[in-house]
Amino acid sequence: MKRLFVSVDLDGLGDEVRAVQDRFEGVSGLRFTDPEQTHVTLKFLGDTDPDRVDDVVSALEAAVDESGVAPFEARFGGLGVFPSLDYISVVWVGVREGHGDAELGALHEAIEARTVELGFDAEDHEFTPHATIGRMDHAGGKERVQKLVENEDPDVGALRVEEIRLTESVLGDDGPEYTTLASVSL
Repeated sequence: MKRLFVSVDLDGLGDEVRAVQDRFEGVSGLRFTDPEQTHVTLKFLGDTDPDRVDDVVSALEAAVDESGVAPFEARFGGLGVFPSLDYISVVWVGVREGHGDAELGALHEAIEARTVELGFDAEDHEFTPHATIGRMDHAGGKERVQKLVENEDPDVGALRVEEIRLTESVLGDDGPEYTTLASVSL
């Protein structure tokens, strides 16, 4: 089985993501993601039979066509958490409103429809375009994270989005290793 997801990668913004992570330096319980692997997940597919990869790629090509989304600029910034400020498991940077959020939403909806048709589970929460920068392993530094999220509005930068990627995630001791299996141009 391959652990798969569909994403827009923040290629070239690793240094800017690292600069945002630096604001959280020393926060107890916060584990950073690799800034060079930062991405917006459009759909998490999970464990997938390798024989289905071609079908998934075909579904993604159809979804991109149906979404009507052409290459666009997305601007990343601001901070947020999931599921809530009271119980933080993920810290993220968002997509600025009016700067790619609508396009990412349209891509997500089309991909969701096509992958559910293939038998993948439907999402059980509303889509919020974001890029995870850290995960909380325990609540030791929760108050500091809350203050930063409520009071800071970092700008990560802009990116021209020209493709989506089907990515395999292999979990290892040093975190996940990502491999692009296919790219679908917008």
